[in-house]
Amino acid sequence: ADAVDLLANVKPRQQPIRAPHFVFFIKDELQKTFDENTLRTAGLHVVTSLDLRLQTAAEQAVIEGAKRNAARHANNAALVATDPRTGEILAMVGSKDYFDQSIDGNVNVTLRERQPGSAFKPFTYATAFSQGYEPETKIYDVPINFGPDGSGTSYIPRNYDGKFHGLITMRQALAMSLNVPAVETLALAGIDETINTATQLGITTLTEPKRYGLSLTLVGAEVRPLDMARAFGAFGQEGIVHDILPIRSIFNAQGQTLFEAPLSEGKRALDTEVARKINSILSDNVARTPIFGPRSPIAFPPGVAVAAKTGTSQDFNDAWTVGYTPFIAAAVW
Repeated sequence: ADAVDLLANVKPRQQPIRAPHFVFFIKDELQKTFDENTLRTAGLHVVTSLDLRLQTAAEQAVIEGAKRNAARHANNAALVATDPRTGEILAMVGSKDYFDQSIDGNVNVTLRERQPGSAFKPFTYATAFSQGYEPETKIYDVPINFGPDGSGTSYIPRNYDGKFHGLITMRQALAMSLNVPAVETLALAGIDETINTATQLGITTLTEPKRYGLSLTLVGAEVRPLDMARAFGAFGQEGIVHDILPIRSIFNAQGQTLFEAPLSEGKRALDTEVARKINSILSDNVARTPIFGPRSPIAFPPGVAVAAKTGTSQDFNDAWTVGYTPFIAAAVW
């Protein structure tokens, strides 16, 4: 009889992991407290913050969004959502497919630093508003040379639509995501002050203030999607920010409680009135219509109050939408 290679038919056993990026994120969190041996052998029972219904919807949204964007040569996407009232992570999709090696699918982009583009602008305007500027403060959208940008060339920002819009309000400037007024506002509010606002709201990556010039509000800094969801969620909480809370409780094999997440009080990161001004602008569909049209993807039906901001990095490598209500905040990369 012919020899049959039985081993060739033996498939390695694969257990599908639900929410794999989140699971490994939790494992990394646990490793801060427990050693590898305990994690492997102690039979710990870990209760997390993930909402499986939202996770499934998020995974579906990422797959469908990535499909639509494939035509634009964008081959990956990620989404993270938090409950801004508690800091709990509700959904975390780190790539369109954890098991796709061609896109390094196992890399969790929600924890990676990416350029936010215009999605950074709300921090700049929030800083200006906390210094006494108002949404109705007038500002010029005209060609301005902001001088050498460090690369030896002059910094002359242009707008998304290639036009300039003259004298407008800060409300219009942020809603229409105009670049020149954002750089002017950053110059008025101060780079260090703006970094401080973003950091207070939960952005963890702005650690080298000297590296950023006036391009900070458009491209300069890099931020993590998880931090962006958390920070925008704080706008929706009228300025209160919560620590990220992925693990609710941990029990040992005997059912004894080893850890119980304390109820988060949160801390004030922004004045209530300033947060309300940002919320008003980012949910103002009329104000963004001149650039984005009345029925853009971030236009919601009347009566549904959703605030959102989009952003694209200078080289178009990164595209963002960050949106929130008082009950959920989500960052999509």
